[in-house]
Amino acid sequence: MAIKVLVYDDNAALRTSIEALIVAEDDFVLLAVMPNAETVETDVQQFQPDVVLMDIDMPVVNGVMAVKKIRQFNQQLPVIMLTVFDDDDNIFNAICAGASGYLLKQNATGEIPGAIRMVIAGGAPMTGSVAKKVLQMVPKAINADQEKSNLSEKETAILQLLVKGYSYKMIATEMNISIDTVRFHIKKIYDKLHVHSATEAVSRAIRDKLV
Repeated sequence: MAIKVLVYDDNAALRTSIEALIVAEDDFVLLAVMPNAETVETDVQQFQPDVVLMDIDMPVVNGVMAVKKIRQFNQQLPVIMLTVFDDDDNIFNAICAGASGYLLKQNATGEIPGAIRMVIAGGAPMTGSVAKKVLQMVPKAINADQEKSNLSEKETAILQLLVKGYSYKMIATEMNISIDTVRFHIKKIYDKLHVHSATEAVSRAIRDKLV
């Protein structure tokens, strides 16, 4: 069975290159090449692709938002991101949205056929430099989870109040404990999060989604 491919990219030259690339492969069928993802829900349901190639930086509906839209009604459809961006935020956002792979456009023409076959086989194709960044993100995520799990229920509650801007006195009143007890718990929070002030603790809590 031929692999049915649906493509989204607002760059006309790249659309032409991808179209030629896919048409040249005997086991691929090009369903459509779209300049934006405004109608992505309708397109996916109409064309029933096996794989979607999705640009990130598009007008109206960007690639990350398009993946989120797809995932609302289809969790299995492989979506490979095509982009000039290899910064952490774009990679992280795309993966969190439900992307199945991530290729940089400068390498795309050489990598697309293999990436399509890989994702159909259950793999997660990524340009080498992107894969390296993803691996570097993993320890950070694990550490954040460990730190979150190391906070007791009371410490988490106090951290939530700190994030809301409560003073020590307000926290004591809210939780019906003494100010000395609040100080004791906050010192333990600082030690566990490796910070030295309430501002640092709040910043860490927000950044790592600890509360």
